[in-house]
Amino acid sequence: MRKYHQKQLLDLIQTVYEANAHIKKYIDSKNFEGAIRLLIDCQESAVSMGTTIENLEGEGAPAVTHLEKFCDILYEIGASLDNNPDSNSAFKRIDSQLKIIENSIRNDIKADKIEVVFLPYKASMWDSMESVWLAAQEDPQCDAYVVPIPYYDVNPDNSSGRMHYEGDQFPDYVPITDWRKYNIQERHPDVIYIHNPYDELNTVTRVHPDYFSKTLKSYTDMLVYIPYFVSINHVSEELCLLPGTIYADKVIVQSEDDKKTYIKVFEEFEKKNNCRGLLGNYRDKFLALGSPKFDKVINSRREDYQLPQEWADLIEQQDGGRKKVVLYNTSIKCILKDNEQYIKKLKNVMSIFKERTDVVLLWRPHPLSIATYQRMRPALLQEYLNIVEKYRQEGWGIYDDSSDMNRAIAISDAYYGDGSSLVALYQCTGKPVIIQKTEVLSE
Repeated sequence: MRKYHQKQLLDLIQTVYEANAHIKKYIDSKNFEGAIRLLIDCQESAVSMGTTIENLEGEGAPAVTHLEKFCDILYEIGASLDNNPDSNSAFKRIDSQLKIIENSIRNDIKADKIEVVFLPYKASMWDSMESVWLAAQEDPQCDAYVVPIPYYDVNPDNSSGRMHYEGDQFPDYVPITDWRKYNIQERHPDVIYIHNPYDELNTVTRVHPDYFSKTLKSYTDMLVYIPYFVSINHVSEELCLLPGTIYADKVIVQSEDDKKTYIKVFEEFEKKNNCRGLLGNYRDKFLALGSPKFDKVINSRREDYQLPQEWADLIEQQDGGRKKVVLYNTSIKCILKDNEQYIKKLKNVMSIFKERTDVVLLWRPHPLSIATYQRMRPALLQEYLNIVEKYRQEGWGIYDDSSDMNRAIAISDAYYGDGSSLVALYQCTGKPVIIQKTEVLSE
């Protein structure tokens, strides 16, 4: 049994203790109707406790037997009300049995399990949680659940658009729990992990308000935010003060330098707004434990992946050799910054690599690229879609829109593309990294 459930049961016991005192008063004042109502309430509470214990501990728990006897006592007292019962005797019988039940719940039931739930929304960001989940999965005192949550496109008027759910895109070895069957409010997990810090501030995609960090905070004893991104040199200050970092009890940051940046931003906010203490004890909030995303990259090998046949056909040579694979990464930040020039750059890159016979281009655009064009750059959407469609139809390169970024890292021989957080991950491999300049077009 979890400590949370044990505490709930003990809290309910205290309520029944209080009810017993009122039952005595009702009997003393000859208000037998009031006494009956409370006796029934106590019996219903006992049944509820017994059901909870059996669901969590299975049949045969001593506390359930004690609760059954308790119900018998309540019935006997209720049946005796017509005969002017002794209120002191009734009080003592109920009180004595309650103490037996309380001791059994405290001592016979081992409250040594914690429930941990992971709430990813995009499968491509699962690597920010995976190594933590693996550790929780291996801990016998931990019940770990992976509950992918739906998210929505954000319409131009800031309303929620089409819903998306990626629960079927996670690795086969990850057991998925349906978000519709996991009542997070009722279960009140001991720890909740999130990777989306934006809540209502997200302008491209947005999780349901039920899963905003502000709301989740009330459903758990420990809300933990792990960034879905990694920083190249240091974390951007604009990413430090967000709903997820504010409401989380703990924030896992990449380095001690990043930790200092987060604390600095929080301090400056409180000073500027004259609200010292508003953000809590944030100096203990940030934990420089590194990013789980690095764990995934380091532990992923080329031979771990069975490639789609069309990928293998492009990479493998007739003599048994292998062409070099260049991972081409395009980011949202550069899309928004460079606008039409970025479209020109994409066309230029495609024309160059199309002529190469010794190299295969593996183009992996940011998973939210199309959504970003739709929401933020609609005038350029169709031209971008045309580039994608042409690239895929011609078939000389690989288009990777899957949720598994680590496969692309593992099978590629070099990185080319925007200076995004993917660069920091790729550098762990020791393979070459080249950052593109959007303004430079080759002849």
